[in-house]
Amino acid sequence: MSFKINVIKEKLLSDNWFVLRNYTYELTRKSGEVLRHKREVYDRGNGATILLYNREKNSVVLTRQFRIATWLNGNASGMLIEACAGLLDDDSPEDCIRKEAVEETGYAVGAVEKLYEVYMSPGGVTEVVHFFAAEYNDALRDNAGGGVDDEDIDVLELTFPDALAMIKDGRIRDAKTIMLLQHAQLAGWLQA
Repeated sequence: MSFKINVIKEKLLSDNWFVLRNYTYELTRKSGEVLRHKREVYDRGNGATILLYNREKNSVVLTRQFRIATWLNGNASGMLIEACAGLLDDDSPEDCIRKEAVEETGYAVGAVEKLYEVYMSPGGVTEVVHFFAAEYNDALRDNAGGGVDDEDIDVLELTFPDALAMIKDGRIRDAKTIMLLQHAQLAGWLQA
């Protein structure tokens, strides 16, 4: 099923960090009725995320960093526990996530498994996130991690049961991380 879309007006609102535009458009419904909408759309580019897991240790590697948007919306410390992730910029999703894994966690992963692609907030954000998983071990440790430039990232190695408990008690509240941990549980990679 498709709708007929007619963009009436596009206005640039900001191009400071990412791009925010306001669109006025007409949407012709399947009934033939035409609706006019005005919406703001945030284009931050596409990204990739990865769950690093170790079957032998029954563990995962996650990160913790300050996220202003969460602080502005009720997260008192602003700190968020997340799976490693980053924007693609000009890289392929696989190249991006390998680079981010080394920078953020310190692990130089080899083979990665592509899981799926997801629109994380389709009501107003264009971003598609590419989800990956890879096994890690101590031999893949390249550096201490922690990010680059203006990043200040803590690297967390958690048992899988602890990570799942952190979802339940609210310490893990990041959607991509919850999705990856639940995928690992459903796939049977780790033991709850």
